[in-house]
Amino acid sequence: MTEQTLAERAVWRDTERCYRAVAARDSRFDGQFIMAVATTGIYCRPSCPASTPKQQNVRFYPTSAAAQANGFRACRRCLPDAVPGSPDWDIRADLAARAMRLISDGTVERDGVPGLARRLGYSERQLGRVLTAELGAGPLALARAHRAHSARLLIEMSGLPLTDVAFAAGFSSVRQFNETIREVFATTPSQLRAASLRRRKAEELPTGTRLSLRLPFRKPFDAHGVLDFLADQAVAGVEHVTRDESGVTGYGRTLRLAHGPGVVWLTAKDDHVRCDLRLTDLRDLSSAVARVRRLLDLDADPEAVARVLGADPALAPLVEAIPGIRVPGAVDGDELVLRALLSPAEAASLADELGERLPRCDESLDGLTTLFPTAAQVAEHGPERVAAVARALAGGVAVHVGRDPVELRAELLAVPGIGPGTADYVLMRVLGAPDVLLTGDPALRRGAAALGITDDEPTLAERGRAWQPWSSYAGMYLWRAEKGE
Repeated sequence: MTEQTLAERAVWRDTERCYRAVAARDSRFDGQFIMAVATTGIYCRPSCPASTPKQQNVRFYPTSAAAQANGFRACRRCLPDAVPGSPDWDIRADLAARAMRLISDGTVERDGVPGLARRLGYSERQLGRVLTAELGAGPLALARAHRAHSARLLIEMSGLPLTDVAFAAGFSSVRQFNETIREVFATTPSQLRAASLRRRKAEELPTGTRLSLRLPFRKPFDAHGVLDFLADQAVAGVEHVTRDESGVTGYGRTLRLAHGPGVVWLTAKDDHVRCDLRLTDLRDLSSAVARVRRLLDLDADPEAVARVLGADPALAPLVEAIPGIRVPGAVDGDELVLRALLSPAEAASLADELGERLPRCDESLDGLTTLFPTAAQVAEHGPERVAAVARALAGGVAVHVGRDPVELRAELLAVPGIGPGTADYVLMRVLGAPDVLLTGDPALRRGAAALGITDDEPTLAERGRAWQPWSSYAGMYLWRAEKGE
């Protein structure tokens, strides 16, 4: 399936389908499109509990920014931005999708639109034209919507003074902050906080740079599988895991962020993931949340995956037994490349030797003491086997979510020590590429054999064509089969 075909099939373009989802209040479509009501001037998530508007009064948009650009404000009842992100950004690798990933990571706040365009390899004019055509808004409007969402989180989930919230969310002035909140939410920052305090009653708001957030996901969500995968490869000090008789109960790790290190602790709940954050600087909030969401693949569309993979007789029993499987992502591209070349024990030794030590965390985040070393540090002091790769990373091979997968793969393969399997693994985890089948991985092949999928006829690669565009998820099922699950 080509990128153009995927763009043409974007859900928001099918107005009849969108309206049926709104009429059914179908939460599976939350985050996939925005519904705006012309008679009220409000935009909502598809599952908003308010009365369903008449079809002739409804407009559909791909993003909140597009709705805002057309004069609509956010519904305060359904909070349309507090939903999983669009799975389009997982499937597509075109310019619009790559730009959205970087905007979510806070690139515009840190580097401006020129920096965003530079990282994507386009001129500002080209970038603006494509984003407006595809997403209904240019990069500044998209970043503004992202700042408004970050600001609402800080207003409602922290006790930070509102002036500090303005700059932490990425606004250049308090006046710009106040105007944006009024335009997007039709209320003032102080009124938003007062309403939040009434809802939370006597619950104490966290202060300073500690936050506790609820990260939504599309059900079903195989929390056990993704946390277990991360736990199996955990590096002591950089990551920490808690377990009980049922398996992994919590996972935490350190984060290297633009304005200083951070620490995150994740606990899966029935309808959300609890995310406890400790940041050096709250300006890194949106970046930290975006990276955690990618790490757990929270924006995936599990029903779309199940429809394709469940049609394969060999995979169908596993798809039914393990609904909502996810492909673990990564919080740092360079780190993922280096760790892909090392065993967990070797990675732990490297981190212990070269990693930056953090001040002791509070008790709830204990065990997280070290940042994984940068590519530059490994290039200078690491073992030669990975130092050569680290020199390439430090010298210009940029591994981040805004990269074109074809171009990144070619650059990785040009680095001595990186083979096709490693390059594909990086695309799958760093870029979230959904259609990567690691046919050379021994564990994956053993899992295929356990399901009766062999290299007789057809070959594994040929069998995998039926799994497109979800081959990465099929690979996760094969890994689980190898473990006997």
